[in-house]
Order: sequence, then structure tokens, then C-alpha cells
Amino acid sequence: MGIVALGFLVALEFAARHYGMPGPLTNQAREVIFAPKSGGLLYAGMALMMVVLTWRQRLVSLAAAVGIDLVIVGVRFVFDLGTGGGHPYGTGALWVILAHAVIAFTRRSGAERVLLLKGVGLGLLLVAGRKTGDTWLVITSKTRHTVLDQYVAAADQALGNPSWLVGRVVVASGKIGFNLLDFVYGQLAVAAVIAALYQLRNVATERRFPRHHLVRTFLVIGLVGPACYMIFPVVGPLYAYGVGNEQWADISFWQPDSPPTLPWAVADLWPDTAPTISAPHPIPFDGITPRNCMPSLHTAWATAIFIHTRKAPRGLRWAGTIWLVATLAATLGFGYHYGADLLAGVVFTLTIEAALRTYDRGWDRSGLRLTAYGAVVFVALLLSYRFLPVQLAELPWLSGPVLLLAMASVVYGYVRVVGRWDRVEVPEPRQEPEGDDAGAPQRELI
Repeated sequence: MGIVALGFLVALEFAARHYGMPGPLTNQAREVIFAPKSGGLLYAGMALMMVVLTWRQRLVSLAAAVGIDLVIVGVRFVFDLGTGGGHPYGTGALWVILAHAVIAFTRRSGAERVLLLKGVGLGLLLVAGRKTGDTWLVITSKTRHTVLDQYVAAADQALGNPSWLVGRVVVASGKIGFNLLDFVYGQLAVAAVIAALYQLRNVATERRFPRHHLVRTFLVIGLVGPACYMIFPVVGPLYAYGVGNEQWADISFWQPDSPPTLPWAVADLWPDTAPTISAPHPIPFDGITPRNCMPSLHTAWATAIFIHTRKAPRGLRWAGTIWLVATLAATLGFGYHYGADLLAGVVFTLTIEAALRTYDRGWDRSGLRLTAYGAVVFVALLLSYRFLPVQLAELPWLSGPVLLLAMASVVYGYVRVVGRWDRVEVPEPRQEPEGDDAGAPQRELI
């Protein structure tokens, strides 16, 4: 998977250069010297890398990263260099990750070298995933000059226009509700790292990574998902149906006093007036707004966190559930997604999860069937949004439940198949051998 990810990053670098902008590899290389765009993400990547280290090595690494950042901050302050719009911290974490790569090649050998390099690669892939997403978003805005929002908005009427409904609820919730959801929405990567660290907590002692963990799913979602943006470009209700976001100025701690307007919007409808669309068609849009709605990858990643915390302690299980619910509310309530996007995001995640687990089990037949079924449902959802939106809107009491049942069928199939895989036969109590069988090896149930 690491080789595939590297090849994808190289290809994306060339694609970005074609459009006159630096790609993910260049942006990552710049942060070795210049202030990083996200210091917290770099420390999260270092935390993932440290799962292969002993506790003493972790403490030394953390101290080194913090010390380096303090020195860099001091130098920038003394020489009045500033951060150029980046974070004042994070460079130390990146240097520590790269230092461990050097240590792996110069001070380790055999299995120890491989394990340490896997840890370094895991940390760097998390950071590279963020850079990849940023590059993809710019490419979608530059290559897809029209968007299909009218189609999705029409299909969304079968679900009761949930973005308009939740958007009004968020506005009514005031500062507390808005900013709580905004925090959850913006810290999805942190939640993923916490869940991943729990799954990888025994790597240092067992000297190996578990066969399947959250980071794998996150990376595959990030690699495959943006391709759908190119096929089905959608900008979301806030941008397509909201002339401005002045309403957020009164309830957000972070919005400017004069909120920017959205001149490319079709009309000033969201979230007060649901659109009525009789003949949807592609609409031209600006070259800045990302076409990153179909499917909702925030929903996909939040669903992955929920799945991977089901076997965690109660506190982490509750955190995974709360993060999923809050993320769904934020994606709809902020006008970033339609309800149809969320259904596609859930099916998308379960299909990828099924594929990864099936691969781990040697291409199990039930897993292959589940993966194929999930892919068929996902494609069917996209085709229905594109070619049957008016029909869906005209028969909401029929088409709405059908769309929900399509998603629920994939959920049911996943729970049923993976539940059967996860069931482990409990071994019978071991008894001491007697007579001629004394000393004979005992068969254990696995």
C-alpha cells in the first residue's frame, strides 16, 4: 500500500505542476524549513510514528520535537521572520520523524529496521494525506467548470432536504451549538489519531502492526474518494444556494465582521427556503470552490472511526459515536453537504472496509460478495442522483425510504459478514492428560 500511495503522490505532483501550483510532495518538503500549514497534524503524525518506539524513546523524541520548535520560534522572534501564515510549531515533529528514518537506515537492521521504517511511513502518510487532499481540491475547481448541484438538490427532496432543516437548527442553536460542531468538524484527524493509537498500542511490544487498523482505511478513502469528485462535481448547498454567509457572523467566534459573499450561487435560498427544481442541469461555477461533496468524505472518515472504535473501551466507543453524530450534523448544518452525499459516504466507507478485510482474509467469498454489493449500491446511488433526480423528488414517500433501505442493506450486510468473521470459538477448559496420553500435545481451539 505504501508503494501505491507513493506512486499516487508522484502522479498528483505532476498533475499539480501542470496547473502551475506545487504538489503535495513539494508542499511537504517546504515544511522542513518553513512554517508548516498544520503543526497539530505533524505532531499527530509523530505520535503515530512513535507506536513502534519504547516509552523511553517516545519521551526523548517528544522532548526533542518540542525543543526544536522552541528554538525555531525563538529564532523567528529574534530576527522578526514571522511564520508566513503558517503555524509557529510543528517543524520539530517533522524533523524527529525524518531523523528516525535516518536512524532506521544507519542504526537498525533486519526486522527492527523494517518496523521503524513502517512507523516513519505511517506518520508521513498521515501528513501527506492532508497535502494530497488540498491539492485534489484545487484540481477539482480548476478542471470541473460546471457542477451538478441542481441534480443532487432535486434528489435530496426525497430525503426531506435535510441540509436546509439542520442548517436552520444550527442557526437557532446560536454560538454554543455552532462552535461546538465547528470544533468537532475541524478536529476529525485528531479523533482518528486517538482511535488509531489505541489500535496500535501494542506494536512496540509485539514488534508488528495489526493486520487491519484505522489508518489503512483512512488512507484508502483519501486515495479513492477524490476520484469521485472528478466524476460527480458538487460544491454543496452553502455555495450553490447561499449568496452569503452573513448569518454565521452572529453565532461564530471565528467569522470576520464582514463575511464574504458567494456571487456564484444560484440563488439566496439556503437554509431558509428549500429549492424547487423541475429541470436540473449543470451550472457553471467559479474556479476556486472545491467540488468535494459527492460522496461526503467527512462522513466516510467519521463512519470509519465509528467502526474501528466498536471494540474499544466504553469511553472510546462513546467518543466514536458522538464524533459520528456531530460530524453528520456539521456537514449538513454548515451547508457543506446534501443528505444524498451522506448516504453515499456511508456506503463508500463500508465497501472499502469490506474490501480491506476481505483482502486480509485471503479473498473470502462472502467478503467479495459484500464488496461487490456495496460497489453496486454506491454506483446505483450516484446514477439515480444524476439521471433520476426529478423522479425521486416527485415520489418522496417512495424514493426516500428506498434510498435509506439501500444504504441500510449495505450496513446490514457488513455487520452480518464481519460479525461472523469476528466470532471466535471459545476453547474448552484444558484438562490434565492421564494414562498413555500424558505428555502428548493438547489440541487448542483457535
